[in-house]
Amino acid sequence: MVQVAAFPSRSDAKLAQAVLAAAGIPSEVASDDAGGAYPFDLSAAARLLVDEADVDDATAILSGRPDADRGE
Repeated sequence: MVQVAAFPSRSDAKLAQAVLAAAGIPSEVASDDAGGAYPFDLSAAARLLVDEADVDDATAILSGRPDADRGE
């Protein structure tokens, strides 16, 4: 898995994850917040990870670029 973005909280990362899911891109959120038990991230970032093959599409979608068409 490759990091495509970092967010100040797990909630922010989950919102971005939902955007990717809507585009058909599976992702994972990695965060040092004790599994969500703490409302803040202990490592200063909640990381959004995707498979290496999806990095370009995920980056385009998260940046809001119009070239984010996945060719479907």
